[in-house]
Amino acid sequence: MKIMRAGHTGQRGITIVELLVVIVMIGLFTTIIMNFTIGYWRYGYLLQADLETLTTRLNAGDFIRGAIGPSSGLIIQNSIADGNTNNPDASIPSGENWIPIHAIPGNKPVGATGTTTPLIYFRKPSVDVSGAIIMNGVQPYEDEFVFYLDGTTKSLRQRTLANPGATGNKNKTSCPVAVATTTCPPDKIIATDLSSIDMRYFSRTGAQMDYTSIYDSATSTFLGPDFTAVEVVEFNLNIVKKPFLQKTEATSNSTIIRVALRNA
Repeated sequence: MKIMRAGHTGQRGITIVELLVVIVMIGLFTTIIMNFTIGYWRYGYLLQADLETLTTRLNAGDFIRGAIGPSSGLIIQNSIADGNTNNPDASIPSGENWIPIHAIPGNKPVGATGTTTPLIYFRKPSVDVSGAIIMNGVQPYEDEFVFYLDGTTKSLRQRTLANPGATGNKNKTSCPVAVATTTCPPDKIIATDLSSIDMRYFSRTGAQMDYTSIYDSATSTFLGPDFTAVEVVEFNLNIVKKPFLQKTEATSNSTIIRVALRNA
């Protein structure tokens, strides 16, 4: 009796070298696809950041023109008491007045986290909910406003100081976010992702104004034109944003906002 033994079928398994080649090729194609995908995502987030900064610039321009354009003018310091002053004037015991600022052109950088930097103060007539000016005899009551830079949120904000004597005033005094309530709403955010703001001041004829342009050597004080004489103010907002998946702040934009005031 013959015993049949199984013979070779001519088939063989994959070798180690072939397996390594397959693994390498899979890794190579995976790397190419991942790099393309991440690059595509980065480009998309970069475009999104550009769009967001454009929106910020447009909205900030509209708000600043609408706020300062109809104002009665710029002021050196608030006269309406602020119980939550971020940067109080140390020379006034009540602590309810912001530090004086003057018409000194230059770059105003956003400070570190936890700091605030007053930028400009102005006043506007108080109005009621229908938009009618609230009069104090023959003169209107006036509310006061503070633009300041918030280092924690890298933003430009507005503090509102409503005139307490203006009955029916549409505006409400605002507060820092940490202490805001329904009766004292949070300070309004005007622009975000700021690195700094450049400020310049002009007369109506276009001459640049600078409080430090005239110096009294006898008293060591400046005598140059100040906010009460400024008729045009210019903001140059420098916006820097780090898009998602970017290692650096790849989006950087600036926008110039120039506002003519109603000064007499």
